[in-house]
Amino acid sequence: MKRNNLDKTKPAESSQKKRRTFEPIAENRKAGFNYFLSDKREAGICLLGHEVKSIREHRVNLKDSYVRIFKNEAWLFNCHISPYSHIQGHLEQDPTRMRKLLLNRREIDDLMGKSSRKGFAIIPTRLYFKNGMVKVEIALGEGKKQRDKRDSIKKRIHDRETSAAIKKGMRK
Repeated sequence: MKRNNLDKTKPAESSQKKRRTFEPIAENRKAGFNYFLSDKREAGICLLGHEVKSIREHRVNLKDSYVRIFKNEAWLFNCHISPYSHIQGHLEQDPTRMRKLLLNRREIDDLMGKSSRKGFAIIPTRLYFKNGMVKVEIALGEGKKQRDKRDSIKKRIHDRETSAAIKKGMRK
């Protein structure tokens, strides 16, 4: 039996929530406080299977991690990925081992040139899943001086007080 174009019906949507393509796992909030961040990029990361499972459990910390480039490859240091909870101890890996980042040659050369200047570093800011793959957002950071950090704190307090005053004014 032929269907005509007027008799189109939408298929019933499943009751399960659709999976998002961007699922954030970990953030390095201290990076925004300690550095002026610019030139953000997305990089893949080489991981072992149990590390991916551990990342899915949100057992990762980017707090003191950084990126170095040597032998024309980008490496992530001090990213702490805790051991997978359901593993039986036959794989004893170092949780802070260095992990290779997957970047194009052009991107690596660009980052190498920019980070070689004094006061600049490559900092991982976020770790997330994108279409089932683990990605790291890295940014070029210029170190803040102590006075810049104090200015950031003052601005944050001022913004908080302003929003509280506006909210209080709306109640009346």
